[in-house]
Amino acid sequence: MDFGWTSEQTTLYERARAYARAQLAGAVEAGDGLPRALWRRCGEFGFLGLSVPERYGGLGMDALTTARLMEALGRGCEDTGLVFSVGAHLFACVMPLLEGGSDGQKDRYLPRLCSGEWVGANAITEAEAGSDVFALKTRAAREGDGYVLDGTKSYVTNGPDADVFVVYAVTDASHGYMGLSAFLVEKGTPGLRVGRRFEKMGLTTSPIAPLYLEGCRVPASSRLGAEGQGAPLFKRSMQWERACLFGAYVGVMERVLERTVDFARQRKQFKRAIGKNQAVSHRLADMKQRLDSARLLLYRACWLMDRGQEAELEVSLAKLAISEAAVQCGLDAIQIHGGMGYVTETGIERVLRDAIPSTLFSGTSEIQRDIIANHLGL
Repeated sequence: MDFGWTSEQTTLYERARAYARAQLAGAVEAGDGLPRALWRRCGEFGFLGLSVPERYGGLGMDALTTARLMEALGRGCEDTGLVFSVGAHLFACVMPLLEGGSDGQKDRYLPRLCSGEWVGANAITEAEAGSDVFALKTRAAREGDGYVLDGTKSYVTNGPDADVFVVYAVTDASHGYMGLSAFLVEKGTPGLRVGRRFEKMGLTTSPIAPLYLEGCRVPASSRLGAEGQGAPLFKRSMQWERACLFGAYVGVMERVLERTVDFARQRKQFKRAIGKNQAVSHRLADMKQRLDSARLLLYRACWLMDRGQEAELEVSLAKLAISEAAVQCGLDAIQIHGGMGYVTETGIERVLRDAIPSTLFSGTSEIQRDIIANHLGL
């Protein structure tokens, strides 16, 4: 493994970070929906199509460079809700479409999704199918030249603003793992209804809502890949999400560490900077150690993905390390900032609120530990 970046990668990272800092400053608390002006700016730079070929409007980056640019986005943009929506759009909607879609589907959807004209969403989670994603109750029944979808999806990120959904439904319950299929369902399709937006403790600018499918008829051409290929498509999308999306949290942690170190140098108590106190300096040293350890696990996972090697174990190790380090980073930053860290106007407490869901989405920390244990032969 080469630990160096090419000059092109380094330049692109610095451009991405500077762009995010200058152009994506804006709402960091919930509004009526995604800030569409900022969303279009994400598309203008290429964040919405980092890993999509250039012929469809993307940047054509490999997994490692994609993760690195998501890191730049997380470091430069303080609106982690917006950053999360970008990642959910790209890795859970755009990448399944790229890797499983027909030429016609890719030509129709990818340019709009990469440019920021459209917002994409993934709809798989249900009330009784969270970690156990294959316990889906949503059904897709074949009728003539199409399918009729019925069911309810929970916690659809970008749902209130999405123009197209990747919806997973059971087409043949007797086939188990191979009985799941994926469908592209556009906003406005009869029988498709987005529920009331949920209020959340963090990632507040990333809208999330339930999705209701009631006799929702779609043509067979809306099916993503072959019938029964939904599970492999979803598994692959989770690999992209668990790896590359979490690059954003690496960037967030670096930004928070830099800010907290500066605070520890400037804040004085008992006539000296609090960073001179070992209790504070050691906490900062631990923040740095967790950050770099998590980052290296991420880079290794993406490096393996780019070589076409099996990376399930490495991706789970990276996802687990990053998410739990991000939560601890938020706790450490609040503790070091003291009362200033607890009040909302400084934005420090928001770091923790935005980090907590990272241990839940894309597979909980417990699920990642199950995957790791399975690879250990347990």
